[in-house]
Amino acid sequence: MDASRTSSMCFGMESLGLESDIAGAKTYCNLGLKQTSKQNRGSPKVLSLLSSILERCVQMNESLLDKTQTKDVITVFHGSRAPALSIKEYVDRIFKYSHCSPSCFVVAHVYMDRFIQCGNVNLTSLSVHRLLITSIMLAAKFIDDAFYNNAYYAKVGGVTTAELNRLEMKFLFGLDFRLHVSLRTFGRYCSQLENQGSCELQMERPPRVIHAPCGLKDTWSNSEDASTYTTTKIHTV
Repeated sequence: MDASRTSSMCFGMESLGLESDIAGAKTYCNLGLKQTSKQNRGSPKVLSLLSSILERCVQMNESLLDKTQTKDVITVFHGSRAPALSIKEYVDRIFKYSHCSPSCFVVAHVYMDRFIQCGNVNLTSLSVHRLLITSIMLAAKFIDDAFYNNAYYAKVGGVTTAELNRLEMKFLFGLDFRLHVSLRTFGRYCSQLENQGSCELQMERPPRVIHAPCGLKDTWSNSEDASTYTTTKIHTV
C-alpha cells in the first residue's frame, strides 16, 4: 500500500468543518462520511444513494438513446457488454476492498460529472463501471492519506492493470488534471445525495443531449473550484 500524504490543496475531514458547521455535520453524519471502513463494517449511506442516482441516470440515458435512435459513441470506458455486477454491488465491492474513505465516493461523483459534462463519455450500463473504478481510485489518491497502487485497484475493479492505467490517463486529461474540489462543491453534492434519500431527484437536462449522471452542474475553475491482494473472485467488467 502506498502511504503518500495528501496535498495541501486537498481537504481532509477536519477541514470540512464537520464540527463547526452544524447543518453540514448532520448531512455528513447522515451520509456516513465521518466513519471509516475500519470503524464500521457496514456500508455508509452514501454508497446506496450514489448507486441509486447512477442507476436512474443510466436508465434515462439509455432510454433517450433508444427514443432518438442515436448510437452511443464508443470510448475506452465502454465494455463489450454490461457487467454481471449491478452498480450497487460494484460500489459496495470497491468500498469493501479498497478501504477508501466514504468521502471518496462524493469526490468521485464530482469527477464523473465533470468528465461527462466535457463531452468525454455518455453514462450507460457499458461505461458506468469503468468510470466508477477510475474516479474512485483518483479520489482516493487525491484526498486519502494512504491508498493502494493501480494493480490492486485493477483487481478490485475487474480490469487489467494496463487497462486501468489507460483509463486513468484518459480521465485525467479529460479533467485537464483539475482534481481539486472546493468545500462549496463538496457540500452541494452531499446535500443532493442526502435529498436523494427522501425525494425523487429532479434532473435538468438539455433536450437530446446526454450530460451529467446526476444533473447537478458543477461549475468550477482553478480558483474555486492492501498490503496484500484480496483473495476473492474478480468479476470481469
